Amino acid sequence: MIPGSALATIPPRCLEFVLLLKTRLLTVRKPWLHRPFVLRAFTLLSLALAGSISTRDACAQKSVHPTSPKIVEALQPYVESQALAGAVTLVADKDKILSVDAVGFADIAAKRSMAADSLFWIASQSKPVTGAALMILVDEGKIDLNAPVSKYLPEFNNTWVAAYRDNDTVLLKRPARQITVRDCMNHTSGMPFKSDLEQPTLDLLMLRDGVRSYAMTPLNSEPGTKYAYSNAGINAGGRIIEVVSGMKYEDFLDKRLFAPLGMKDTTFWPNEEQLTRLAKPYKPTADKMGLEETTISQLRYPLSDRTRQPMPGGGLFSTASDMGRFCQMVLNKGTFDGKRILSEAAVATMTSKQTADSLKDGYGVGWSTQGESFGHGGALATNHTIDTKRGLITIFLVQHAGFPKNGNESQGAFRKAAESQFGPMK
Repeated sequence: MIPGSALATIPPRCLEFVLLLKTRLLTVRKPWLHRPFVLRAFTLLSLALAGSISTRDACAQKSVHPTSPKIVEALQPYVESQALAGAVTLVADKDKILSVDAVGFADIAAKRSMAADSLFWIASQSKPVTGAALMILVDEGKIDLNAPVSKYLPEFNNTWVAAYRDNDTVLLKRPARQITVRDCMNHTSGMPFKSDLEQPTLDLLMLRDGVRSYAMTPLNSEPGTKYAYSNAGINAGGRIIEVVSGMKYEDFLDKRLFAPLGMKDTTFWPNEEQLTRLAKPYKPTADKMGLEETTISQLRYPLSDRTRQPMPGGGLFSTASDMGRFCQMVLNKGTFDGKRILSEAAVATMTSKQTADSLKDGYGVGWSTQGESFGHGGALATNHTIDTKRGLITIFLVQHAGFPKNGNESQGAFRKAAESQFGPMK
């Protein structure tokens, strides 16, 4: 007999196949066929056949990427100790996907496992996407990174910088120079993270209106002189894309990036089918020993509501596969599957340090840069990194507003396992 616990793990289609084969066997009038060891052998054979049928059906429905037991082994202890809800990881070189692995749960309460096609809010990983879109227009000679933002957005013709602040007083003066497009895209514009109108979530204002509110807000520092992480600057870059292209920002992304790259699951508004694959966000429990479900505080629910506004600085949802395609295009210096999306010069510019030499912070055009590697993280601990020395892309997708125990070490454990297994690419 097969234990009941084992039967419970057999997919229904496989179980039906086993029972049918066993029933047919019992109708055959051959005494030797009815011996216990023969029946057990046929049962095991039936399971193997049914399993292979089920596997073939699954493979026919979706492509299967290679997996890495080493990466799963590195991450599984974090799941078992409730330091990590679950993760989807991807490792690639410029030509192929080397592994896609899913561990843990997309929904702990429902016991819904992470899957290779699980969907994630990638938050600030949207910034490199916006950077790439803007560089398409730089390639076409329609945007100049050194031009003042006011060339494209006239509302920035009347900016002020706060020379002095205290609880009761703000002293304003004219900035020494205007904000440039490059300043906006490398967090040195002087603009705050967001404006006071972006309440209680960041996806309420049309891009046009949000950018107008930034222009009305005094700068915190002189343009180009200080690095200060600013969604407002990246959002202004997204608005420039709209004005210059004559298309809505989200439509430009769909036409010029997502469609050519086959990024079918990258969107600001997950549809009903995509929502069934969305990984739930988690935060540490009060005692920091486990996990509890939370929400995406920066976005308004329902997430499928298209009256929510696209956010260039952090509004996208995506999958490991889609982000892998985007990163392969960048690692291939602007080409993907024989199609050129960006020039080599555009890729080199956006992924290299564009902040002033006097600033230690390395940031390109929407990309965080660290010498031979560049990429970006997101608010819920997602990350993609392109290591040009190793020729390796690593993508780590989770949904964590903080980690209990040692969960914050899980991304490093993934990267260490990936580098150990795949090593320097030739």
